[in-house]
Amino acid sequence: MKMRIRHAMFAAAGIGALALALPVMGQDSPESLLPPGFGDPAPAPTPGPTPPPAAAPAPTRVPTPAPGPVPAAPPISDSPTTSVPADGTDLVPNIALRAPIDLGNLDDETGLSALDDALQPQYYLPASARRSMAQIGVLTLESGGLGEDAFGAEGGQYLTNLIRNLDGTIVSRWASILLRRTLLSKVNSPDNIAPADWVAERAWRLLLIGEADAARSLTLKVDGGNYTPRLYEVLMQAHLATGDPAGVCPFVYGGLRANPAPTWTMFRPICASLSGEQSLATALLRDARRKKVATGIDYLLAEKTIGAGFDGRRAVTIKWDEVEYFNNWRYGLGIATGVEPPDSLYRKAGRHVQAWRARAPMLSLESRMKAADIAAALGVLSNKAMVDLYSVAYDDIDVGPSRKSQASALRKAYVGSTAGERIGAMRSLWNRSEGPLTSYSAKILTARAAAKIPASEDNLDSSDELIGSMLTAGLDRSAIRWSETVPIGSLGWGLLAVAAPSDMANITVEDLDDFNSEDYSANQLKSKFLLAALAGLGRVDGSATAEFSDDLDIDLSRTSKWTKAIQSAAQRGQKGTVALLTAIGMQGQNWQAMSPLHLFHITRALKQVGLEAEARMIAAEALTRA
Repeated sequence: MKMRIRHAMFAAAGIGALALALPVMGQDSPESLLPPGFGDPAPAPTPGPTPPPAAAPAPTRVPTPAPGPVPAAPPISDSPTTSVPADGTDLVPNIALRAPIDLGNLDDETGLSALDDALQPQYYLPASARRSMAQIGVLTLESGGLGEDAFGAEGGQYLTNLIRNLDGTIVSRWASILLRRTLLSKVNSPDNIAPADWVAERAWRLLLIGEADAARSLTLKVDGGNYTPRLYEVLMQAHLATGDPAGVCPFVYGGLRANPAPTWTMFRPICASLSGEQSLATALLRDARRKKVATGIDYLLAEKTIGAGFDGRRAVTIKWDEVEYFNNWRYGLGIATGVEPPDSLYRKAGRHVQAWRARAPMLSLESRMKAADIAAALGVLSNKAMVDLYSVAYDDIDVGPSRKSQASALRKAYVGSTAGERIGAMRSLWNRSEGPLTSYSAKILTARAAAKIPASEDNLDSSDELIGSMLTAGLDRSAIRWSETVPIGSLGWGLLAVAAPSDMANITVEDLDDFNSEDYSANQLKSKFLLAALAGLGRVDGSATAEFSDDLDIDLSRTSKWTKAIQSAAQRGQKGTVALLTAIGMQGQNWQAMSPLHLFHITRALKQVGLEAEARMIAAEALTRA
């Protein structure tokens, strides 16, 4: 009777809508993010003997079904089939359970594994319902993607190596935004790599630039039957990064067979609890505790998540005081169960985790605002998203006085009665911190407020900051209104020279000298960036470039392996490859580490492949942040 009830429940819930197949080929899974206390991987459970299958009623019409993906659960011989219409439109799962087994002792390891395996559904997905592996992605050309041929005929190993070379911080917000679009684009799957592994590499990099939601969306574009060990692991990490442990549950058994890591083992009782099977969850958790699959805070977080399931009835207290390490498990289960890690642990994590935090809807507004500045500077939060966040804070009674004051200043920046009042409010936000990320994010926050300020002599003293603020959100057409007002050689003039939608008046070496005379950046970096960007965009003639290069003692004709690679990709018209090489060329701890030579080749290559708007915004950002 219990088996029939369980069978009906699984069928009603539609569990088994994804096929979790053992892959034929794949790569090593991502590096472990778990601390030493999580223990060694437990051995995969050994299934019990396979009883004969239950007899199935003969259907009235049984054409030969289309071959489906390999099921994740143990194979069942002579499994019953269902009638499939000739047009292949039947999407109903074909669920088959083993013959009843003894449920008497759930503590018995063999019996527990047999029970677990027996309850896994089988199904066949008609060919018409399967998604193609030839092209995988979220963004089409119409929705902002780069197009299916963005990588041309480049091989999968080469592209994968490029993505793996993105092992540092990308200093440019606009380069990071372009990288996100590139990795999410629906593109042709390259040769020399399994398509699922190609998706996994893209999703893993999205996670490491703070784009957790994007990474999760990308992993779910692959049918479960086509998963590889690499993609299973990245999918789990993406769901943890978004605080969504329940989203892992359809993939647990396939993940265990692909890689019996401690995390997959601990997800078994969690998912049993979330599906309402508390007895099974308790038995699985007890078994994991006996084998020391997880210990300390990691075990307690799993137990607390189990208590969040239907009729969980578990009260677990989480104390972070003695926790020294940060990992995705602790972050994901912590925010999912309302026990967020403290700021001391966040400080031990990378910047990308702050971006995850800023977009996590289950966290408090105060917590999200702490992370918002970093997320905006990294390109994860837009101007609109930042304004929405501060607008909510303005009316939230639980937000602290400092945040209230900033929200009030932002409101005044947008709706102040005079231009002077609005500029004063913006300036209070710009100057609230000397930290480079916070300072730049404040300009993102005020971008549309800056666009409302009239371009006049009365506001000329603030023109540099106003133009820079507008360009953080790509408001180039609003910024160009200042072209007749700002003096030649000013920072505002330099920003418009590189960011204007069309070329400005002929730029001479005298104009560049005027800019250089007002350049107080370290090592004249703004002047070098200006020359590199103008030369890359083709907005200054060769003689002026040569003369000003001599004055600044830079050589834009030097070559390297990277410059040859990006030039070659641009000549072949490969937008995606150029975008990857752009991100590689803009890695570093800060803008002082950025090379003018790299900026020159980046702007030139992006323009050559039709991404001039992105090139202009990267150039403007370089001048603003140098």
